[in-house]
Amino acid sequence: MRVLLIGANGYIGRFVADRLLADPAVQLTALGRGDDADVRFDLASGSPGALTRFLDAVHPGVVVNCAGTTRGGARDLTRHNTVAVATVCEALRRSGCGARLVQIGCAAEYGPSQPGSSTAEDAVPRPGGPYGVSKLAATELVLGSGLDAVVLRVFSPAGPGTPAGSPLGRLAEAMRRAMQSGDGELKLGGLGAQRDFVDVRDVARAVHAASLSAAQGVINIGSGRAVRLRDAAATLARVAGYGGALHELDGPPGPLRPAIGHPRGDSDHVAPVAYPYPDGCGSWQQADVRTARDRLGWRPRINLEESLADIWMEAACRI
Repeated sequence: MRVLLIGANGYIGRFVADRLLADPAVQLTALGRGDDADVRFDLASGSPGALTRFLDAVHPGVVVNCAGTTRGGARDLTRHNTVAVATVCEALRRSGCGARLVQIGCAAEYGPSQPGSSTAEDAVPRPGGPYGVSKLAATELVLGSGLDAVVLRVFSPAGPGTPAGSPLGRLAEAMRRAMQSGDGELKLGGLGAQRDFVDVRDVARAVHAASLSAAQGVINIGSGRAVRLRDAAATLARVAGYGGALHELDGPPGPLRPAIGHPRGDSDHVAPVAYPYPDGCGSWQQADVRTARDRLGWRPRINLEESLADIWMEAACRI
């Protein structure tokens, strides 16, 4: 099976590449903006016609799109998350390769959920910010393309390579700095949110399974369990061997309430965070993952403690 992987250098894309390369039946070609891609191509500025010519030359059976961005203003998010996907869909429609498309979506497309509920794929999406809007628009483009396509809506990925700007990445960095300075107390804000964390290696397994399946539409990829960030912080402290006290500051993070990533005494560098939840997902998100089980034969294997241990191992190397 010839697979074209777009965004192989990204957080999820790196693990998808590793997973696909481990399958001897897969012949992998990486397309991206970096110098180390097999083929350099910028989806946000490249034409569908140019991509079509490449697809006709390579003739992949599956195209996996892990490309996109989580940062920037509405214009950048639209360009890299929506326009880029429109280019992929149009190129696939024009091409004679007949490739299946596996698109990486995001739980931010759903927006806030009712606390205690599990969000299924038939929930009405109500994204709470420009990132979620840009990803939802991409999903709608894929679903309306007429292609053989599936969108994997990934909840909160965790594990090795977790970006420093993510909640768990900032938490690990805050703990590292506290341990490095011998600070016996760590004050953090924004720990009340509950998120469904899924290990990035399990996400890669889901992408592999989706590439081989005939499933179409939207499929949630998560653990099926919401975890409060303060509980994740306590687990990380245990994994790291941090014996200091963790103090949670009440209310949403802001100029006087350091968010995750700012240990005690570092408030001078705290920037205001959009109220009340910067990711637009409210206080609660939990995936209903029955569709992934039934249609992909997929279940998460790696628990959050193992994911946090890997996050900490990388942070500890900076001490």
